[in-house]
Amino acid sequence: MSTRAGPPELQVLGLLAMLGLGTVTLTYLLWQLPLLSTGGRAHPQGGPAGSWGLGSSLAWEPLGGEPQQQPQKDSCRLNLVESIPQDLPSLTGSPSAQPLAQAWLQLLDAAQESIHVASFYWSLTGPDIGVNDSSSQLGEALLQKLEQLLDRNVSLAVATSSPTLARKSTDLQVLAARGAQVRRVPLGRLTGGVLHSKFWVVDGRHVYVGSANMDWRSLTQVKELGTIIYNCSRLAQDLEKTFQTYWVLGAPEAVLPKPWPRNFSSHINRFQPLRDHFDGVPTTAYFSASPPALCPSGRTRDLDALLEVMGGAREFIYASVMEYFPTTRFRHPTRYWPVLDTALRAAAIGRHVRVRLLVSCWLNTDPSMFPYLRSLQALRSPAANVSVDVSSSCQWGTTPTSRSAG
Repeated sequence: MSTRAGPPELQVLGLLAMLGLGTVTLTYLLWQLPLLSTGGRAHPQGGPAGSWGLGSSLAWEPLGGEPQQQPQKDSCRLNLVESIPQDLPSLTGSPSAQPLAQAWLQLLDAAQESIHVASFYWSLTGPDIGVNDSSSQLGEALLQKLEQLLDRNVSLAVATSSPTLARKSTDLQVLAARGAQVRRVPLGRLTGGVLHSKFWVVDGRHVYVGSANMDWRSLTQVKELGTIIYNCSRLAQDLEKTFQTYWVLGAPEAVLPKPWPRNFSSHINRFQPLRDHFDGVPTTAYFSASPPALCPSGRTRDLDALLEVMGGAREFIYASVMEYFPTTRFRHPTRYWPVLDTALRAAAIGRHVRVRLLVSCWLNTDPSMFPYLRSLQALRSPAANVSVDVSSSCQWGTTPTSRSAG
C-alpha cells in the first residue's frame, strides 16, 4: 500500500485518539495518499444519465439505480470489522471485531437499490493469478454475490485505479457483462498518483471505509481493519460526493476542475462535523480526503484531519502504519517532511499523551525506516512521564525475513 507521487507521506492506516470522556469523536480518513477514486454507473447508451448544470466539461451524473433523496430517519450504527490471516494464531480472550468477509456479505444483503465502490484494484478469484487454494473461496463468494445482486437489478458502480496492479483479473469484465458500470480513473495522468481509496456507499444510507482492497487475500491472508456505518444517510451521501469526484475523473478526456463545481462541496467537515448518537453514544464525525486537488470546497484535507485528531488527544494516540518515514518516499532527492512525526513528539512530550506505534514488517519493508523508529522510541522516559512505545516484528537494523503480507 504505497503511493507513487504527491506530498511526502507518513502512511497512516489507522489512528485512535481519546479526546474526552463521554463523547467519541470519529474522523474518517480516506487514507493519506495522493489519489482518490470514485465509482458510478455508466449510462446504458454510453452517454450521461443526466447533467446537473455543471458545464460541458464536467457533470455530476446521476447513476442508474441511485436511491431517491427522500427524508429518512437516521439511526447511525458503527461496527468495527477486521480480517486476520488464517494462519495467524490469536490469544484466547483477545478482543476481536466482526470478520470482514462476513460483514461485507451482510452489507450486500442490505442493498436494495445501489452499490458504489471506490477501489484500488480488484482480484477476488484465485484462478486469476493461477492459485487453487481454499483461502480464495471467500473472495469468490463475494464476486458471486455481486453477480446475483446485478441479476436482481441492484445497480453496481465501480471506480478503480488505472492502470491496475491486478492486470490478469477478470472480475470487472465479469461484472460489466452483468450490467455493472465501471470507470477506470487515470490519476497518474491527472495528479501523478494512484487511486488508493477503499470504500463503499450502499443505497445512500450505509458505508464501508477501511484498508481492505477488493482482493481475496484481504479476506484471508492480510490483516485489515475498517468500519461499517449503517443507517446514516447524511454521512453516506456526503461520502457519495467524494465518489462522484472519482466518477467524473474517470470519464474520457477528463480534466481536474479548478475549482470544483458547488454540487461537489461538503457541508460536513472538521469545523461543522455531523453530531449524532451512534448506538446511544454522542458522536461527531466527518470524512476527509486527499490530495488537496480532489478536495472540493468544504472538504477537510487528510493532513488537517490527522493533525486535529493528534493535537486534540489528551490521553493516548495509538497508530497502526505500514511504513513510517518523516521524509519523501517517491521524490528525489529525498526531502525531510516531519509534520506528523512532530505532532507525535509534541503530544508525547508536551502533553504527556501515551503514544503507541505499530509498524508492519514484511518482505517489502525498507530497512532505512529503522533509524526513524529508533529515534521515536528514544523519547521514552518514565522519569519525565514520556510514554512512547514502537512495536514491529522486524528486528531493527536487519532486513525482514517474514512472508509477504500481500
